[in-house]
Amino acid sequence: MSQAADHLADRIRILLADRPGIREQKMFGGVAFMLDGNMLVGPMKDGGLLARVGKDAYEEALTRPGARPMNFTGRTMAGFVEVDGDAVEDDDDLGEWIALAEAFVRTLPAK
Repeated sequence: MSQAADHLADRIRILLADRPGIREQKMFGGVAFMLDGNMLVGPMKDGGLLARVGKDAYEEALTRPGARPMNFTGRTMAGFVEVDGDAVEDDDDLGEWIALAEAFVRTLPAK
């Protein structure tokens, strides 16, 4: 992982430290944070955040500062957004993105 991704991963670890069901898993050449076996969020190489918000919250999430559709191998992944690193520099902003992702992922069955 890049230094920017490592730094963001450390911040995510702190924010998720007291939540049950959280674990880390290697994914996309980095690390993803999983909730009950489902992907929640992950730091990206450039210091941005990948957040799984679900299809119902997707359009609203894209209206937030720094958010854009996740593009994976040329395809847009509905329900996932990429967030610019500048938009998650503040712990409160990062926490809001994690909370949005968690609200969706908690609706999924555990794996």
